[in-house]
Order: sequence, then structure tokens, then C-alpha cells
Amino acid sequence: MSNPRQPAHPIDPLFTERWSPRAFTEEAIAEPALLSLLEAARWAPSAYNVQPWRFIYARRDTAAWQPIFDSLVEFNQMWTKRAAALVVIASAREAVFPGKTEPVPNASHAFDAGAAWASLAFQAQLSGWSAHAMAGFDADKLRAAIGLPDGFAIDTVVAVGRKGDPSVLPEGVRAREVPSDRRPLAESAFEGRFGAQG
Repeated sequence: MSNPRQPAHPIDPLFTERWSPRAFTEEAIAEPALLSLLEAARWAPSAYNVQPWRFIYARRDTAAWQPIFDSLVEFNQMWTKRAAALVVIASAREAVFPGKTEPVPNASHAFDAGAAWASLAFQAQLSGWSAHAMAGFDADKLRAAIGLPDGFAIDTVVAVGRKGDPSVLPEGVRAREVPSDRRPLAESAFEGRFGAQG
């Protein structure tokens, strides 16, 4: 199948071929393969290299899976039940910056965690897996389930799996199982001033 996503400027195909499916096979992922995705995330850039991200993972059919799975909203449970793993990405709200001795608020913790998520997603694509980040979860329930300290924010939960046949999804969801497009670059990138036309 040809890729319907066409960039307006030259980029590596990795960026248009990666997307976030919901249809997964039930293939398991070996822990070393999952750790390879987290290793890529570990090498993401962060402000002052404080690396605010933390990854709490669970592979399906392990004891760690159910508490994380149970925190997801019903819609997300419907499709993640076939995923090979779930990864919670959290980030420290404070950091000890260079030249300081005490932690202070880190305004970029979520931004940096986003860089880690992107690195995980691209490594998954390169490794023949797929990753889908989601915001639909009960944060209090998830925080308790994984024992996350108060100083950390939950940024997302990521489902990892082998891309499957859309027929495993309910009809209403199946129709959305295609790579999404993006708005034109001219609507997002401006020279010198927000909204300026090039």
C-alpha cells in the first residue's frame, strides 16, 4: 500500500511512515525489545540534560499489566487489550539545575517528556513495532497503581504492539484506522511573527 502522506519539503520517510494505530496483533514483545525502545527514549534531549522522564512499563500477561490497564478509560481498554506492552511516561516537575543545590520548578518537564515519547515512537517504527500515546486514563488511579511520587506528572500512557488488521476493531473505530494528515506547514510556521505570511 502506498503512503498517502506526502511531505511538502524533503524529509526522511520515517516521519511520514510512523503513525499511531489502534489495531494490534496479540504478539508478545520480549523485554529486551521493549527496553530497546526505552533506551532510544533515554537519549532524547532535555533542558540542561536533567532528563525529567521516567518510564513505568508492563508487558501483557505479566502481573504489572493489569493495574495500568485498569486505569485506562473504557474506549482505550477496548483496543489496548491486544497491545504487547503499556508504558507510562511521567516527568519530574522539579529539577536541580547546574549551579543550584536545591530543586526548583522545571517549566520544560512535559516538553522534554514529549521528546522522549517521540524518540520511543520513532525507534518503535524502526524496529517493526508501533506505538500509540494516549491521554484517556484515570490519573489518580494510575498514580496509585504505579506508586508514582507526588513530584511527578503523568504525561501519557503508550501502547506498543505489532500493527494488526483493522478488522479486530469495532466498525466505528475501524474507519479511523488510517494515517492522519497534517495541516500545511504555512499554517504552523511563521517567519518573525505569529501569523505572518511568508
